[in-house]
Amino acid sequence: MTDNQDQQDQLETEAARSLLDQLLTDSRLYTRSPDYKNLLDFVARMRNFAPFNAMLLQIQKPGLRFAASALDWKVRFDRRPLEGARPLLILWPFAPVALVYDVLDTAGAPLPRDAFSFHAQGSVDAARIASFARALRKKNIDWLFVDAGDQNAGSIRVIKRATDDKEATQYRIDVNRNHQPPVQFVTVAHELGHLFLGHLGPDKKLNVPKRPPLDHSQEELEAESVAYLVCARNGVASASETYLEHYVQENTTVDDIDVYQVMRAAGQVETLLGLAAHTKFEARGRRGSGGG
Repeated sequence: MTDNQDQQDQLETEAARSLLDQLLTDSRLYTRSPDYKNLLDFVARMRNFAPFNAMLLQIQKPGLRFAASALDWKVRFDRRPLEGARPLLILWPFAPVALVYDVLDTAGAPLPRDAFSFHAQGSVDAARIASFARALRKKNIDWLFVDAGDQNAGSIRVIKRATDDKEATQYRIDVNRNHQPPVQFVTVAHELGHLFLGHLGPDKKLNVPKRPPLDHSQEELEAESVAYLVCARNGVASASETYLEHYVQENTTVDDIDVYQVMRAAGQVETLLGLAAHTKFEARGRRGSGGG
């Protein structure tokens, strides 16, 4: 290696370290152990990119699952970036940067179903999703579409906890804007399941019960059960069925979940989203003393 090449490598290393330090400082990323572990898992999985570039991709688009250059998408997968798709940047030898694209920002030949983290089919469209967002906002649940990768479907959290019975607790639900409407519907059902199951704490105004603490896997199983019920009852087929079927095969009992609370929460989600169309009964009037 010549002195010039050695000097160039050193300059590139220093530039890369400076860029990384600035990104981490400005974004305040990876300050918690779980976030750092997620980063390591992501870099380990993105084997078609150098580790440093994989980290750059994770910083730019958390939840990214597959990415490739426009040439790779065309030659290997017969797909192309969508018009207006936002490219992601990686460092490239002998050039400042190269452009790659998330799988969600491409179109063309179909990909295998397991190429996507989340899959759902049904008649839910963007207009219906917009109506759900309006319904949630009326209940102090703010809706935010986020630009995320395929593995990040969404989340729900408390923004401001009510301090007395006169106030309402404020929530925010994040939904991946890059997913198709049926997948977004599954996400909303799942995250609202967490809310109405009491996983975020009790809420008198929303009739959310106070429950004993559960571990993460129990909470996910309950929320996925709610999502499956809401989606299956409203014409959307999702991966929840496969997940639950696998769980039932591995576990002969459902001692880990409260079935009553699952059914209750599913009904609350349907009501909030305006999906409930339950059987109506005639009001039973009081009979007079001479009635027969």
